[in-house]
Amino acid sequence: MSVEFVDTNILVYAHDAADPGRHETAVALVSRLEEHGSGALSTQVLCEFYSAATRKLGFSAHEAEAVIADFGFWMIQRPTHGDLLHACELRREIKLSWWDALILASALSIGANVLWSEDFQHGRQIDSLVIRNPFQA
Repeated sequence: MSVEFVDTNILVYAHDAADPGRHETAVALVSRLEEHGSGALSTQVLCEFYSAATRKLGFSAHEAEAVIADFGFWMIQRPTHGDLLHACELRREIKLSWWDALILASALSIGANVLWSEDFQHGRQIDSLVIRNPFQA
């Protein structure tokens, strides 16, 4: 089965209509992943979404919690000590921010084939993982 990991920015755009083009693209991606059961994310992504939703999108705590609850049936990666060490290595070797390195380590840890994000180089391949920016033409 193909596993596609979603970064926080995709979830934020899926719940924020301020940029209609990105919103529609993100909603379509999240919907497809839900339909096929191939969506994955990490506890980090859910934490970051909650923070962005309540601080930037104007969601109440209850509304943000409801969105997080909706993702309960997705594959959720919970970083282990080994994942943290792998993120340290990725940060050092690839020169990523700590949080991006942890996203990448999480996607690799669960064997994702695709990482959907606008924060990485579109088309870059790391091991068997391909990074895709859904907003890239």
